Amino acid sequence: MTDARTRTYTWQDPAQTLERARNLSGLEYLRAMARGELPGPPIAAVLGMAWPAPEDFSEGRAVFRLTPREDLYNPIGSVHGGVYATLLDSAVGCAVQTTLPAGVGYTTLELKVNYVRPLRVGGPEVQAVGQVVASTRRTAVAEGRLVDEAGKVYAYASTTCLILRP
Repeated sequence: MTDARTRTYTWQDPAQTLERARNLSGLEYLRAMARGELPGPPIAAVLGMAWPAPEDFSEGRAVFRLTPREDLYNPIGSVHGGVYATLLDSAVGCAVQTTLPAGVGYTTLELKVNYVRPLRVGGPEVQAVGQVVASTRRTAVAEGRLVDEAGKVYAYASTTCLILRP
């Protein structure tokens, strides 16, 4: 093939970041990454996500951004649905994380994504906005929307997370 393309990316060892994060609340941890004090997660490099600014994380809310690229395409010529799901999972999961004290973690129990319209190269940057809906000692529920600058919805999601207390 004469039109082959190559993409290279780098990341840092996530184990080092997790070790340093044990004494930070979820919100402090995410904002430290946003300020560049801690490296972001490797998945951000894989997808080419624009790492959020500190103000993109607040109590119960998280925002992630992505510009559509051809290396994210599925066989039918649009951004793969798994990319949408990963962006939305990041936003809703991190929204939950912003509510957790130091030493407390979470894991996704379920994620439901509804796809509304395709993303293609040349299309707008989108942002996945996650918001906590409800939280108890053991579980949290959050919702997210993948939208462009004009507010056009590309997908929306809901999640239930299990809160992991020591």
